[in-house]
Amino acid sequence: MIICKTIIGFGSPNKSGSHDCHGAPLGDEEIALTRKALGWEYGPFEIPAEYYAEWSAKEKGAAAEKSWEEKFAAYAKAYPELAAEFTRRVNGELPANWAVESKAFIEKLQANPASIASRKASQNAIEAYAHVLPEFLGGSADLASSNLTLWSGSKPIRAQENVGGNYINYGVREFGMSAIMNGIALHGGFIPYGATFLMFYEYAHNAVRMAALMKQRSLFVYTHDSIGLGEDGPTHQPVEQTTSLRLIPNLETWRPCDQVESAIAWQQAVERQDGPSALIFTRQNLAQMDRTSAQLDMVKRGAYVLKDCDGTPELIFIATGSEVELVVKAADVLSAEGKKVRVVSMPSTNRFDKQDAAYRESVLPAAVTKRVAIEAGIADFWYKYVGFEGRVVGMHGFGESAPADQLFKLFGFTVDNVVATAKEIL
Repeated sequence: MIICKTIIGFGSPNKSGSHDCHGAPLGDEEIALTRKALGWEYGPFEIPAEYYAEWSAKEKGAAAEKSWEEKFAAYAKAYPELAAEFTRRVNGELPANWAVESKAFIEKLQANPASIASRKASQNAIEAYAHVLPEFLGGSADLASSNLTLWSGSKPIRAQENVGGNYINYGVREFGMSAIMNGIALHGGFIPYGATFLMFYEYAHNAVRMAALMKQRSLFVYTHDSIGLGEDGPTHQPVEQTTSLRLIPNLETWRPCDQVESAIAWQQAVERQDGPSALIFTRQNLAQMDRTSAQLDMVKRGAYVLKDCDGTPELIFIATGSEVELVVKAADVLSAEGKKVRVVSMPSTNRFDKQDAAYRESVLPAAVTKRVAIEAGIADFWYKYVGFEGRVVGMHGFGESAPADQLFKLFGFTVDNVVATAKEIL
């Protein structure tokens, strides 16, 4: 630990150690007094040549760069394959087989349905992709066994070891973890991912925001995403956190509905070169949705038509994550009653908003104003998609401590309530 004890405004006779020199200029008179107190006899922006020469890093930097390039050239000659791999990773390029391997994994999942928690689906994706991506550098803020971010090849990085390791046990340090991930991404050569409970993202908000501002490929993994985590209660149940993440400029947030969308969310986060991603997963099991190959290709666009009707729909359901299965069942009920209903799965509102107008119109036709959005998070966010004539089945306050199935019923996340809400506007 490095501790620096400083005095704000050091050298200023009248303002040193006070807030007066924090957010405002010292003023000409105080500047003159400070120069005198410090024995600095030169004017503004006047730097003696000998001082400048001593502090300038141009020549030293050029010499160091030349030395490094000579060493790397010799290394590349002796170990061409390792040098090529180093160059690939530092340049942020993905392996040549990445596209084929990730696509094959996703298609395999779609062909072999499984009802599992999306946090487990996330772990399966990490397992599959880590074998292709040696640059993966994982971690968790003391929740690895809950976040499920370890894979079969995970090796913790330990201070007493000189080399090796691809997983950092950050301890209970959500902000520290996120900031360190940003530093790793800035260095290059690695794709860092780190996990905690979604509720604890609050401790790391500024670092997540900085990742977006700096356009770094930091992958933030958040599990236990809603009231669905159950008995831990409202202190641990996210309500507004997913919306908070969606509102950070240049951050892409994904909340997938099953193992297939989870794998695609990971794929898209890895492939993104101009910013971070937040990947949000459930504690509870989720049923896998049926999809055609065409629908599978549309998931990466952030939203797509999962279930449709003949002709123009009378009603559009929009849902994410664990609520997608719910709206599919509600749509089945309404369809059986003769209603024309469309179901849109929207795993990433950020990615969908970036699509061209024609695609957005094909998913959410402007002429269809009867819309219902369903998400176990704060309701207010969804009015941008449902409009004044629409409805939202969401959270309007904090959760409670009870088993997940009881909580979903208590807060209206049931087929009966979704159907009833839809009928209010049909």
